[in-house]
Amino acid sequence: MEGTAQPEPPPGILRAGVTTGIGSLPHTDPAAAAALSLELTPGLPFAPQLPRRTPWEGMVAQWAGALPEVEVCPDGSVRVDPAAPAGDPVPRFDPERHGGLLAFLDAAGRAPGPPDRVKLQVVGPLTLAMALVRAGMPVAAAFNRSTLAVRAWVTALEDLVERALPGAGRLLLLDEPGLVAFAADDAPIDNDAAVDHLSHALAAVTGEAGVHICGDGDVRIAFEAGPSVLAVSATPHLVGYASSLARHLDAGGWVLWGVIPTDGPIGETSESHWRTLSGVWCELTRRGCEPGALRRQALVSPACGLAGHGESQAVRALRLAAEVADRVGDQALAARLTLGA
Repeated sequence: MEGTAQPEPPPGILRAGVTTGIGSLPHTDPAAAAALSLELTPGLPFAPQLPRRTPWEGMVAQWAGALPEVEVCPDGSVRVDPAAPAGDPVPRFDPERHGGLLAFLDAAGRAPGPPDRVKLQVVGPLTLAMALVRAGMPVAAAFNRSTLAVRAWVTALEDLVERALPGAGRLLLLDEPGLVAFAADDAPIDNDAAVDHLSHALAAVTGEAGVHICGDGDVRIAFEAGPSVLAVSATPHLVGYASSLARHLDAGGWVLWGVIPTDGPIGETSESHWRTLSGVWCELTRRGCEPGALRRQALVSPACGLAGHGESQAVRALRLAAEVADRVGDQALAARLTLGA
């Protein structure tokens, strides 16, 4: 508005009302998956993972092999060799295990206008550790080794992206479906130890660091680990974590709102998804979250990865998320103008 001083948006690479993806897509063609991400999430394109193309692109399988004592089997399961020396993790990117990522970086680097910011993901240390425990590794060793491996992958991934897209901003999320076990009080370590491992892994990130909390995972553990972004599903489950979310927002943290459910029908329009998000915001506001911050510090995505859907459904989920994101952006602008009034 002419003659009206408008407050600047928060600094950094994050922009209110921008859409991105959580990670997985149903494609078997890495180039097609990369093109889709660049087309449908241009504000913050995401590096796709393609577990339908190969089980080695699964959330755990893609990263576990950096540990020399771990073998990733052709079906994506992991085996632990107790006789193997537990040496330093050795992260290696190859077309079999990282086809989606490598195709994405290649396509982004060749684009006429390369993206100035990208979203990446690595398995979280808690989730990887629990997979190692299930494979027979002792609990203490599993959590120590997983945290070491995740830190090594984070450094290697950031270096890889910097070479492919020099100067591009990065949002890197640690995927932690294992937080569901902590919410259910069914985890092999206590919450304080979980916070320590997760925060140590996040400390390796030099860009914006976040945690993706799947489903009904424990938001409190993720918050206390100190990420700049919490990726959560926009469901009533969050109301129980209103205090943590309020503190996160008050400290300048952002929320990546998973607004399109990925565990059931996606629907044909975005209206019901917008109403759900608005309802969650209203309840969080009643419980202490600042309403302007909920909007100004908001990104949008589907709730989880989209590998469980068909390709056309994945496209629709991303398009519906973008429609919700447009409304979030409008409200974020209004909140900034109100703040500057």
